Amino acid sequence: MHQDEIDVDVATVRQLVADQLPHLSHLPVRAVETAGTVNVIVRIGDHLAARFPRQAADPEALRESLEAEAAAARELAHVSTVPAPEPVAVGKPGRGYPLPWSVQTWLVGTDATESDPEASDAFAHDLAGLLTSLRAADTRGRRFGGAGRGGDLRDQDAWMQTCFVRSENLLDVPRLRGVWARLRVLPRTGPDVMSHRDLIPGNVLVENGRLAGLLDGGDFGPADPALDLVSAWHLLDRPRRAQLRRLLGSDDVEWARGAAWAFAQAMGLVWYYLESNPVMARVGRRTLSRVLEEF
Repeated sequence: MHQDEIDVDVATVRQLVADQLPHLSHLPVRAVETAGTVNVIVRIGDHLAARFPRQAADPEALRESLEAEAAAARELAHVSTVPAPEPVAVGKPGRGYPLPWSVQTWLVGTDATESDPEASDAFAHDLAGLLTSLRAADTRGRRFGGAGRGGDLRDQDAWMQTCFVRSENLLDVPRLRGVWARLRVLPRTGPDVMSHRDLIPGNVLVENGRLAGLLDGGDFGPADPALDLVSAWHLLDRPRRAQLRRLLGSDDVEWARGAAWAFAQAMGLVWYYLESNPVMARVGRRTLSRVLEEF
């Protein structure tokens, strides 16, 4: 999926576990097929999962990042209304794999790319409860760090220009440019709140039409209070979006800013993953379609 992608196979993982986590070496190791784009996921026994970053990086910087992600994941697990993975260990490079890696608890459930909750009233209520709980968590004086999504919408302009150019033969770019021109100037509606920051279908677990768990909580932190509303556009049809909005009490501007963040994310999914990850590309197209329904 990426130009600088690193291969890792089950045999290598088995050796790394035996070297660095010998108390787990008796457990079976098996690969997991997912639509994820950041990590290769390998199960260790029935209750653990190892995550191996796919893209080349500076090992020391990556280790610091993994340790920060572990701290954020612990914080998320404490306040989430549904289970979230808890960190177990951070591994070192070895056996031909050049980067640090991590181990966390495994959650039962099917991600929302496979078990679509868009028409579930119960899921919309579960999601509202989750977002309310995350927003209520203490920021401890922290503010958005300035990288990625979650600050000023206009900071996405350069990325959006790249997406528009790359999408010329894939999407109705003139119409999409017009939507972005309207959304990008929406003002902030409140101070930063604690946010998952990546509530896409692949990070949401569903069971029997209910929200069953959260994945990839390493970015949990302060951000625009509208940011986690991307979940409305990624996960829900129009009636269920309306339910979520009522339950959260979002005003017009906050709601539209949530759509803007979802729009910016979805624009990148379509062209970037067109060939390498069709599931993610379809997620992007569907989210854009939902935003266009209302804007």
